[in-house]
Amino acid sequence: MDSEIKRRMSPPLSLVTLASMTPKRHHVYIEDENIGSINFNDKPDLVGITVNVDTVYRAFEISRIYKEKGSKVIFGGIHASAVPKEMSGFCDSVCIGEAEEVWEKIITDCLTGNLQPIYHKTEPTDLSLVPIPDWNFINKRKYLYYNVIVASRGCPFKCEFCYNSCDYVSGVYRNRPIAEVIKEIDNLKTKQVMFIDDNLIGNLRWTESLLDELKNKNLLWHAAVSTNLVHHPDLIARMAQCGCRSLFVGFESINTESIKSVNKKQNKISEYETLIQLLHKNGIMVNASLVFGFDNDNEETFKKTLEWLIKNKVETMTGHILTPYPGTVLYKKFKSEKRITCNDLVKYNTSQVVFQPKNLTERQLYEGYTKMYKDFYSIKNIIKRLPENKKIAASYLLFNFGYRKYGRIVSFIGKLGFMNSIGKLARRLSYGI
Repeated sequence: MDSEIKRRMSPPLSLVTLASMTPKRHHVYIEDENIGSINFNDKPDLVGITVNVDTVYRAFEISRIYKEKGSKVIFGGIHASAVPKEMSGFCDSVCIGEAEEVWEKIITDCLTGNLQPIYHKTEPTDLSLVPIPDWNFINKRKYLYYNVIVASRGCPFKCEFCYNSCDYVSGVYRNRPIAEVIKEIDNLKTKQVMFIDDNLIGNLRWTESLLDELKNKNLLWHAAVSTNLVHHPDLIARMAQCGCRSLFVGFESINTESIKSVNKKQNKISEYETLIQLLHKNGIMVNASLVFGFDNDNEETFKKTLEWLIKNKVETMTGHILTPYPGTVLYKKFKSEKRITCNDLVKYNTSQVVFQPKNLTERQLYEGYTKMYKDFYSIKNIIKRLPENKKIAASYLLFNFGYRKYGRIVSFIGKLGFMNSIGKLARRLSYGI
């Protein structure tokens, strides 16, 4: 499964963004426990903590320490936004959803002793107001890379297991001005970027305009897309010509009934293989996102999925155990059916079972999931999945061996302060840049 490298992969973009837009008269610094210990020998006026579901208890601990010092604490992030009432008592305030247009008011209210319990701009943020991140707020050497860019927000779809199905999410898919995206790329002074949007093709006309600007940049890039990309083979060809080298694709399941059960209407399993073939034809690696534990999954699901992945020479696979995140439609459904079996939120990390599956025991689901990873990334199957396009062989082997199979070793080296150097070496070996 994901090695420790993932925690050291890239800096917290949300915090860097807010730090970048904080008025210069204030002193701001960022602590990231993924790469080192927090310095608790300080007493800031305001502590902002991004809260994910599996880090919520640690957020409570950090908040308690600072509140005892007299600091004000505000929670934000995806879990705090999804269930703000559950944060009550553990912090002074909660920022629900996007923070850019309320951040300066939060700071002012804190300094005047008027911090509100909730900040929530219900209208979607105007993305033209989002600043270009100032990466000087973090130690770039401690991360695998920091060339991450968000060009859009939201997703056109509301899959039941996704946070996009939460009540606080506006549901409006928006893109940043292309000129701002290009300016941010130029500021990074890099030849490779990661677009970390939920879905880079949520507005096809905008995506086409972005490609027009990228075609002469001599840039390599990676992104996440939805499976309806299959209907646009010309766009796939253009993406490749403009530097796209890999795509994270939300296939989720090869079982039609499983896809229907979570409202993933955009996925048509009959089109999956065509999409993979189109991407491979254009020299684009496929990172298949898969979820196990849907109501129509059984013990055969793991075997069939593995065979399908090998048959189609899918380069990489990111697997998840279905997880009912609090606040999502799936969570409400499972709770009403009394199928939630674990309330320890640390385990809500998509690699442990926290609910009662329908056609599997909890043990069968967990063991099937872990075996899937072991088998998919076995040396035998890595060789079987070797891409026919030799231009992507180096990046394929580096990901399968360096990130997955021997990720713990690479991570140990990275801990010694060489993580960014490892990233630079990987880019040189993969793409010659």
